[in-house]
Amino acid sequence: MQSQAHPHLDALIALDRSHLIHPVAPWRQHEARGVRMLESGQGSWLTDSTGHRLLDAFAGLWCVNVGYGQDSVVRAAAAQMSKLPYATGYFHFGSEPAIRLAARLVELSPASLTRVYLTLGGSEAIDAAVRLIVQYYNNTGRPSKKQFISLERGYHGSSSVGAGLTALPAFHRGFDMPLPSQHYIASPYPYRSPVGQDPQAIIAASVAALRAKVAELGAENVAAFFCEPIQGSGGVIIPPAGWLKAMSEAARELDILFVVDEVITGFGRTGPMFACAAEGVEPDLMTLAKGLTAGYAPMGATLLSEKVYAGIADGAPAGAVIGHGATYSAHPVSAAVALEVLRLYEEGGLLANGQAVAPHFAAVLDGLLDHPLVGDSRHRGLLGALELVSDKATKRGFDPALGLSDRLFQSGYDNGLVFRSFGDHILGFAPALCFTESEFGLMAQRLKKTLDEVLAAPDVRAAMK
Repeated sequence: MQSQAHPHLDALIALDRSHLIHPVAPWRQHEARGVRMLESGQGSWLTDSTGHRLLDAFAGLWCVNVGYGQDSVVRAAAAQMSKLPYATGYFHFGSEPAIRLAARLVELSPASLTRVYLTLGGSEAIDAAVRLIVQYYNNTGRPSKKQFISLERGYHGSSSVGAGLTALPAFHRGFDMPLPSQHYIASPYPYRSPVGQDPQAIIAASVAALRAKVAELGAENVAAFFCEPIQGSGGVIIPPAGWLKAMSEAARELDILFVVDEVITGFGRTGPMFACAAEGVEPDLMTLAKGLTAGYAPMGATLLSEKVYAGIADGAPAGAVIGHGATYSAHPVSAAVALEVLRLYEEGGLLANGQAVAPHFAAVLDGLLDHPLVGDSRHRGLLGALELVSDKATKRGFDPALGLSDRLFQSGYDNGLVFRSFGDHILGFAPALCFTESEFGLMAQRLKKTLDEVLAAPDVRAAMK
């Protein structure tokens, strides 16, 4: 049927199968099943190569926050590409869009952050943060501070170093990760917390765990604590309000750098421009990407406090370069895109719309709590999840042999809905900030239909007994 609609489609699928390596995929399985090709997007909607229309409740990969088809962003990219498609940041060169973007990010971000290194994505932003932290401690006479702490279920990209701060098995298996200098403390996971669901108990447990890990490693050896305000790829784990503030204060008392990874949570995803803003948190470093350009062009950023910047700058030998950089750092086209996307969040009303429709999103997820498959609904702003269980009382999951995650995603796709289906039967959602009330109504219908279809399968019903 695909061949009749698009005679060239089978050829493209064959080329993909033979040549294109897909991120975070089972390679041989991908070859066997073939690519699912997307053709176009408009607003919150995607159309695949067969003409099937999909309501994208995941904003691409948590990133297309402004929705597809924003003409002003396309025009900004085209104008910059025509005027100056590339400018290196080496040799003291620069470009106007990159300079203006750095200044704008400092205006929007927590007051502690004054310096911006522009990258090509989130993984590179994390990698830059780690390298610069190492340089900072070496340049300030504390070379023993080389141990890093992050959270179980955390995700900090898949670079050679960042993949070890990530605490998900797939990113470690076969890659010799984590490194000996990388350590974890328990995730603040209310639904499955060993200390129960009391917010203060969860916060206290995390603070105690950080203190204990630093004591175990020796405060003189610990460089930094990395965390996401909400753990995205770990299953949309939402800590209690006040958790981020408490952890930042603990890190300061322990004399370790506090690094907030807002790659997913930034740019209106949780309500405010940055999740840090909700609790008045001022980190030492912050990493950004995704919503920075809304996925229209590759770009990330690593923001530094003046203390960290000065420690690196003043501790280096006079006139010596700080040897970190990339050809496409501060790319002018990506920077021009980012500037227009930032304008749309504020002047274009998208940040306000995201905040206004968040209750409708919450109602979609919470409205499914009575469904036999749903054990937990959690959300903040336009970031949320449903956790599916085979027994609500015991919170028991499902046997991986059921292949339930793939089946849930496929059923959703067939019903015209895109979401993230995690391997541990958590469904993740991150709708664009342009989502409308009526689109949330459609999302609710299609999501319920998907859950009902999966529940109707005899092997799933049997697992529920």
